[in-house]
Amino acid sequence: MLAGMTSTDTALQRALDRERAHHEHCRTVLAAMVEGAQEHVVTGEDVSASGADAEVLGYRLRSRAKEMRELPAGPLFFGRLDFAEGEETGRALHIGRLRITEHPAAPPLVVDWRAPVSRAFYQATAGDPRGVAVRRRFGWAPGSRGDAADLTGLEDEHLGRGESRASAIVAREIERPRVGPMRDIAATIQPEQDDLVRAALGTTVCVQGAPGTGKTAVGLHRAAYLLYTHPQRIKRGGLLILGPNPTFLSYIAEVLPALGESGVRQSTLDREIARHPVTRTDDAPAAALKHDARTAEVLRRALYARVDPGAAGDLAVPDGSYRWRVPAEALARIVAEVREEEPPYGVGRERVRARIVRYVQERAERRAGPQSNAWLRRVERCRPVGAALDAVWPRVRPEEVVAPLLGDPGELARAAEGVLDDDEQQALRWTGRAPRSWRSARWSAADLLLLDEVAGLLGHPEGYGHIVVDEAQDLSPMECRAIARRCAFGSLTVLGDLAQGTTPWAARSWRTVLAHLGRPDAAVVPLTTGFRVPQEVVGLANRLLARLGVDVPPARSLRGDGELTLRACAPGAVPETVVDAVRHALTRAGSVGVVAADPDVPGLRAALDAAGIAAAGPEALGARAAVVPASVVKGLEYDHVVAVEPAAIAAAEGPGGRGLHRLYVVLTRAVSRLDVVHARPLPF
Repeated sequence: MLAGMTSTDTALQRALDRERAHHEHCRTVLAAMVEGAQEHVVTGEDVSASGADAEVLGYRLRSRAKEMRELPAGPLFFGRLDFAEGEETGRALHIGRLRITEHPAAPPLVVDWRAPVSRAFYQATAGDPRGVAVRRRFGWAPGSRGDAADLTGLEDEHLGRGESRASAIVAREIERPRVGPMRDIAATIQPEQDDLVRAALGTTVCVQGAPGTGKTAVGLHRAAYLLYTHPQRIKRGGLLILGPNPTFLSYIAEVLPALGESGVRQSTLDREIARHPVTRTDDAPAAALKHDARTAEVLRRALYARVDPGAAGDLAVPDGSYRWRVPAEALARIVAEVREEEPPYGVGRERVRARIVRYVQERAERRAGPQSNAWLRRVERCRPVGAALDAVWPRVRPEEVVAPLLGDPGELARAAEGVLDDDEQQALRWTGRAPRSWRSARWSAADLLLLDEVAGLLGHPEGYGHIVVDEAQDLSPMECRAIARRCAFGSLTVLGDLAQGTTPWAARSWRTVLAHLGRPDAAVVPLTTGFRVPQEVVGLANRLLARLGVDVPPARSLRGDGELTLRACAPGAVPETVVDAVRHALTRAGSVGVVAADPDVPGLRAALDAAGIAAAGPEALGARAAVVPASVVKGLEYDHVVAVEPAAIAAAEGPGGRGLHRLYVVLTRAVSRLDVVHARPLPF
């Protein structure tokens, strides 16, 4: 035994040495797995098979090899389970972000955190050990790229003896400074989060998450879990992550690759519905109406007003030298019957065509017996049938519906009768000269929602097997409908916090959101225990809850290590006080975010520049200091937040706006420390 070391210290050192050696072995095996994946590509391309089979095999092998090559560097495991009961009795299983094995049939050196056996790592307790004798957690140096020397500590819970205690390693990981993009939480998932992550594929889950409860991380980890558990079903249908803005997407972009999942589409709803560039700006009343669910009924009426059962008259269908007659009454009856069935517009058009052909076929077969498939195709494609179809059920583009509706008062009045009053119709119409045709129209962001609604009436868009929707409390009814169309036969993970709703149409009830998403009966699961925001900061934010008009329980935090400072100053001294606060914050570890009302950002940036403090914008994820407009800070987090003039942040939304909700968001971006700089009275 070394001088000064106790037997406990010696045992710990030996355990660390063994685990470091195991990690080195795992790194060697992983390198071989990466090389082997590339060799399989070369071998697979030489396999004798049909062209289609070889192409599918090659694609799968290349995709796997690419995923293996692009795995971010880092520790290969973060936990270990020693089992005393069950099928794994006597085995020690290391838990990490991906499975590592020397041979597919050999016992794994590391088990993927998503595997069923790994669930005990997150769920086992002294009261319900799930066969686990010892749960071990590993402490790694911050920013480790996976060097064995970075394994700095370990911590054992002897669950078989009834021992259960708070983990210092988990606490350090949660409290670690936030610099750069969002990290995964595979090592620190809590039991209630694990239940949500492992919810069944067909289950739509809505998470009402207080600030700092990890709802975004839960959604991303659920995506990774579904890709692992149902790879073929998910990849066949596709998986989409929807975030509120590009800055947020940049912040979360590295989470799924760190969990071994690449190629997942991460987007915003604006990108998904972007049929045209946005070149027009709506005023507030027009935007609110275009986001209103009532507008969907106006659009439906405008589209189906084009269906005219009596527009074609009698139809004569050529058959050689003969002409089959479809009387106008019969054609009108066919169109009316299809219209009553309410299929998608494009489906209805083809259904009318098919019934015209059937009408002619029945009469032809009475005269000459069964007709061939070639005869049927000839009748389907003949010019008189096409002309009659264009008259009674014309082809139409979404733009040909929306542009006249917004540009022609008469057409809007007919479609909106009984749905929108005269003032609302006036607000909805485009201002200025109406475009001569839809091709010269200028579109606003909300107009694109209307186009997407009509496109959905024409035919179902290509859907996804699962969609993760973050910041869902800010979705309007029309935005929810656009998402629902893209997940008609899949499931959703809906994430948000009603207290953080900042759009004019933000929801006050999850039942309303879920109804517009087409999932009215989905479970709403609250997460109220925070791991990110310190209790002192949460307490300050909770003082706003009573004024927000939403039924949200107060959040609580497991962290008592935070700092809250209120810095009152004279009205002209706000920039100088902010500079002092930032300078002090930069003496501590971690990132610093200066958050202010949008109009105040340029002046604060200039003050920091003049003081020699380099401050980036919100898009610079690795910067030590950033000046961030309050309008884009949602979803981001900083170790130290300097919230500038809360009253100005609240007032920036205008009368009747969501300014206090915006302020609630700002106050809860701090991971460790919050400075509130103000010259005006505080709104809380």
